Amino acid sequence: MGNDNGRTAEATLADGRKIPYVVRDNPPRGGMKYTYFAPDKSYVVQFYNDPSVTGDINLRHRIEAIIGKYNPTRSEQAGGAKGNSEAMATYFADKFCWPTAIVARPEFGIVCPAYPPNYFFGENASVIPELCKEMKGKDKKSKWFTSPKLRKYLSPAELGNFCTMLKLCISLARSIRRMHQAGLAHSDLSCNNVLVDPPTGGCVVIDIDSLVVPGLYPPEVIGTMGYIAPEVLETSSLPFGDPNRKLPSAYTDLHALAVLLYEYLLTRHPLVGPKSYSSDPDMDDYYIMGPKALFIENPKDQSNRPKDLRVTVKDLGPDLENLFIRAFVDGLHNPNARPTAMEWEKALVRTWDHLHPCANPNCREKWFIMRDPLNPVCPFCGTRVRKGDVVCLTLKSQVRGKSGQWIKSGELVVYDRLALFKWHVYADTFPDEKTDREMMAYIGRQNGQWILINYNINGMTSPRGSLVPKGRAILLTEGTVFRMSGEENGLLAEVTYCR
Repeated sequence: MGNDNGRTAEATLADGRKIPYVVRDNPPRGGMKYTYFAPDKSYVVQFYNDPSVTGDINLRHRIEAIIGKYNPTRSEQAGGAKGNSEAMATYFADKFCWPTAIVARPEFGIVCPAYPPNYFFGENASVIPELCKEMKGKDKKSKWFTSPKLRKYLSPAELGNFCTMLKLCISLARSIRRMHQAGLAHSDLSCNNVLVDPPTGGCVVIDIDSLVVPGLYPPEVIGTMGYIAPEVLETSSLPFGDPNRKLPSAYTDLHALAVLLYEYLLTRHPLVGPKSYSSDPDMDDYYIMGPKALFIENPKDQSNRPKDLRVTVKDLGPDLENLFIRAFVDGLHNPNARPTAMEWEKALVRTWDHLHPCANPNCREKWFIMRDPLNPVCPFCGTRVRKGDVVCLTLKSQVRGKSGQWIKSGELVVYDRLALFKWHVYADTFPDEKTDREMMAYIGRQNGQWILINYNINGMTSPRGSLVPKGRAILLTEGTVFRMSGEENGLLAEVTYCR
């Protein structure tokens, strides 16, 4: 039976079900597997390049564990990861391309969901007409967007902006945090195994079937150059069983995660600077990424710092600056010092609350982090925010058991049409996969004045202590203090104008 120049074949799954797939000549082929699509392209059937893996019982057990008890895209009730609700499983199903079944015949393989269409380049992907045809249908691998050489070929509509890339970073950090919580390590987290869609801020982690299950299923690969942790690269010539050899683990994922986050936000590699150690390119790469790795923004050793470094980690705000220093100075050669994925997730979320739109319509990034409200300048284009346009809400939570005592729990930089959510209203609420994203209030500018409109909060109280019903507003004048909610865990908000 024909189908778009291919023939439809049938795969028998390990549980006995039969599913169709379309066989074509020269199927897409990666380092380990080749791929056939379903007739409706909703899933893919993948077989291994090396037929000898068919008899590898460890591989089969690994994939069974990944599809089952370690699976964050399936609820615990349905046989997935422990503690996973149906809502959490649905959330992470969009963040991973997680295997769904094992193929038993015609040969050993796996079934995965197909990537959503926005992770493939369309027909207008490039500014060069000849490249559009060549790129159409190709995966949006991260390197297209983080390499200055490749970015220049892309259509501006593909590039997103600083805000969407920050959103993408939050999504990736959350996915890796969830994977590590399930007891897994990716082992080859890299630009090739994270597909991105900068216009929407979406990303999906792929190549899940070779995950490391510590203590049960060791790594099969050491990773991708540029993302391999220095200790793994440095000991890669030792035999696999040597106790001194360092293998991929959650700690090495944390190095790769930090590299990816740095690349997404600053479009450069954190270790590639002017320093060179060998005339042999392979040996040079080995030293740069391995034993002699040196952060290009290392504050104590600037010998690898490029001369034209205009936007730096300092421009990302103190939370991210501190974590990048920990990742690439303290933790570069000391895995135990690396920030966890959860630390990245929390810091990125706090940083999100300091986003501010750039007033320059020609600014490439459109948004920036307001790291210094007293000197509010976009680091990407140099545009200064006007006086009176820099307003902050300091959020405070009540000290448990001590009525009337408040401590700072967050800060929000204000801009027109800013939406507020539950985590801006209630203490001990974090925007993770368990939190609903219903808008609770929003901030706008009306007749030159800033106002906060109560959209869906019960018990919001004005500075004078009277109830602010839904649909009504509070005027945000200098020094105004009000309760976001009168409930016990409701936050206190204080307005500051930075002049």
